[in-house]
Amino acid sequence: MHREDEDAKVMAAIESSMVTIRRRQTRRALSREADNGVDPALFDVVDAVEGAELQGRPVTVTDVAAALDVAQPRASKLVAAAVEAGLVRREADQSDGRRALLVRTEAGRELCERVHRARRARFARATAGWTARERATFAQLLGRFVDGLTDPAAERH
Repeated sequence: MHREDEDAKVMAAIESSMVTIRRRQTRRALSREADNGVDPALFDVVDAVEGAELQGRPVTVTDVAAALDVAQPRASKLVAAAVEAGLVRREADQSDGRRALLVRTEAGRELCERVHRARRARFARATAGWTARERATFAQLLGRFVDGLTDPAAERH
């Protein structure tokens, strides 16, 4: 029973920490730190496009809707605004001419780089008192943790 009590306490501590991270470190809060003057909702679109690009996947409005967990009409409006702001562009899908793919523009890539620098600086400040080994261990364990957090909705499909 002692082991179960200890496991429950550990899981409660993880939950509490994750809730705190979610409240403090939203994608929007982290993008604001770059002081980029871009509507955080538009950065969410650029961030979603970048994520797909890094995975080597083409990205559509439907993919953006899924990544942002918003309805298709909302994603369409956000993408249109990001296109208008010059952060992403639409390109014809060479394998399906009816489908438009989204690609970051130079301005979109520069925005991502500014946000990455700001995020990484914040993370460096948070781990400033850690050893290099502690940082590496944390990065490894956090990666494993994130990999274990599969979306239950995705598992049903």
